[in-house]
Amino acid sequence: MSEDAGTGTDCGADDAVLLFVGGPLDGRVEIRAARHGEPLPTITHVHLHDGPKVVHRYDLQELPGQAGVYTLRPPVRRPARDESVAD
Repeated sequence: MSEDAGTGTDCGADDAVLLFVGGPLDGRVEIRAARHGEPLPTITHVHLHDGPKVVHRYDLQELPGQAGVYTLRPPVRRPARDESVAD
């Protein structure tokens, strides 16, 4: 089967199967073709809508074989800046 044969869900022996856990991508399964190289260690998902943009980061946990799980990174709590205090 050639690389241009289609976009079906067939998974080759060297392709990676990636599962997303948590956040807006929860439950998504992605098959990453081997020709695209190794899966990235971190993926950033940005949701744009009428309000402020919402950013989620997923970190890769590799599993045996050609599989991995991207888990939602916990949010970073930043202290609110006090505008009443001069710098």
